[in-house]
Amino acid sequence: MIKSVIFDFDGVLVESAEVKTDAFGQLFSTYPDKVHEIVEYHKKNMGISRYVKFRYFYKNILGKELSNDEEIELGEKFSQIVLEKILKAPFVGGALDFLDKYHKKISLFIASGTPDEELYYITKKRGISHYFKEIHGAPRKKPEILIDILSRYSWRASEVIFVGDAESDLKAAKKSGVCFIARISPSSDKRLSGCPFKINSMHELEKTINKIMLSKKSQGKPLSKISSRRMT
Repeated sequence: MIKSVIFDFDGVLVESAEVKTDAFGQLFSTYPDKVHEIVEYHKKNMGISRYVKFRYFYKNILGKELSNDEEIELGEKFSQIVLEKILKAPFVGGALDFLDKYHKKISLFIASGTPDEELYYITKKRGISHYFKEIHGAPRKKPEILIDILSRYSWRASEVIFVGDAESDLKAAKKSGVCFIARISPSSDKRLSGCPFKINSMHELEKTINKIMLSKKSQGKPLSKISSRRMT
């Protein structure tokens, strides 16, 4: 039986992955000879905290020291660039339908690289925070979040699904042992194309979860027939 589905946020629930890619380009536009390398690094490491990326950019691409104050300022500027656009970005097709149908039947979570405070604000403003049992973002990393959820709720890894659109999401799923579903879109990590379970939109999520249950020879009911009682 599937007890929980954990979602990444950008590019999985909301079509906002490109918003953040553009934001990195804008934020570092004062380094025109380096901005392409910066954006490409971000695209290859989507799903990782922006602060981790800032430190990498300064050390390995710009060759500069990054002070704590500068890091905070970069984070604030990044939030200013992306926040309004993310609040207006469309939901991934089928996301709201799935959340509305299943939030009282199974436990839903978010595990994102977006800072906690910003993530709470966005989900509340977009009217979806009530769908989730817990919402987690940076500074904790996704593997830590997933392992913590499994531990606190005493769930087996086989009872939990993680839906993401980046290689970092796949790695987090592997480290925690949970099953991974890749959301494939034009902006998702191309390295996910080999994942055994893939969806283009959330319209396909229920069917794909049921395929996973069959592949594991699960004795539980299909997701569509789970009781309306929350399973926590």
